[in-house]
Amino acid sequence: MADRSLRTLDRSPALAPLLTRGALLSPAKKLTLNRPRPHADRPRTRLVLPGVRIDLARLAAYERVCGFPVGDDALPVTYPHVLGFPLAMRLMTDRSFPLPLLGLVHTSVEIVRWRPLAATGLYELSVYVDELTAHRRGTEAAVQTEVREGEELVWESRSTYLARHRSGGAGVAPDSLGEREVLPLVAEWRLGGDVGRRYAVVSGDRNPIHLNAFAARLFGFRRAIAHGMWTAARCLAAHGIPESALVRVEFKAPVLLPSAVAYGADGFGSFELRSGGRVHLLGEIRPV
Repeated sequence: MADRSLRTLDRSPALAPLLTRGALLSPAKKLTLNRPRPHADRPRTRLVLPGVRIDLARLAAYERVCGFPVGDDALPVTYPHVLGFPLAMRLMTDRSFPLPLLGLVHTSVEIVRWRPLAATGLYELSVYVDELTAHRRGTEAAVQTEVREGEELVWESRSTYLARHRSGGAGVAPDSLGEREVLPLVAEWRLGGDVGRRYAVVSGDRNPIHLNAFAARLFGFRRAIAHGMWTAARCLAAHGIPESALVRVEFKAPVLLPSAVAYGADGFGSFELRSGGRVHLLGEIRPV
C-alpha cells in the first residue's frame, strides 16, 4: 500500500454526476486503449469513508429485490458491495483510470465475510484499484473493497472488470472455476423485464444496459440484461452461507430480461445459473 495516497471522504459520492463524467470520458479512453502502448497505469488513491451507518429502509428494499429475508440483523453477504459501489465509481470515472466506463463488463467477484455484519453497526469503507492485467480480450481491472468495524477487517471483496479492445490474443488466462457437469436443479425463476430497473434503484448501479432494450442494443445485447451482482445475490439468497465464508462468482454470460433461468446447487458449496444450454454464472462457497 506504500505506493497509494490515502484520501478520506466525509460522505459517499453522488453517483449521477460520476456516471455522467464516466460516459463523457469513455470515448477518449476507448481511443487510447486501441492504440498500441506498453502498459496502462491505474489510480494510486485509496478512498476511505468512515462513520458509515446502514439506511435500514434502503437495506430492506435491497433484501426484497434480491430475495434475502427482510429484517434480519445481519447484512446480506453482498450488501457491502452496494455500500462501496459509489467509491469504486469515483475511482473508475477519474481521468487517471485508463479504462472506459461505458462497456466495462463485470467478470467476477470474490467476497470474504470474516464474520456477520450487524445492520445497526458503524463501519469504515475503503476502496482502491489493486491492479490492471492483460486479458486475452482486452484489459482487466481489479477493484478491492474493504469494510472495517473499529480496527477489525470484517468483510472484503475483489471485483474484476473487463474493457474489451484489441489485444493481439496475448494476456493471462483468467482464474476460472472451470466448466462442470450440470448441478442438481433447485429452483426455476421467471425474471421480469423490470428486474434491472428495480435493482438499479436499490443499488445505485444505473448502467443503461440494465434499464432498457434500446440502450442495451447499443452495446450488442438483444434486450436489457440483469446486473451480475443481482444474479449473484439472488443465488446466494437461495443457497445459504456460513457466518464466515469465502464466496467466488464468475459471470459467464448475460441474463437477458425478461427470461426464465434455472438455479442449481450441490451439497458441497457449488452453485450455478443456467438457461437452456447456456451458463450465466458459476459460484462456490467455502467456510473460512
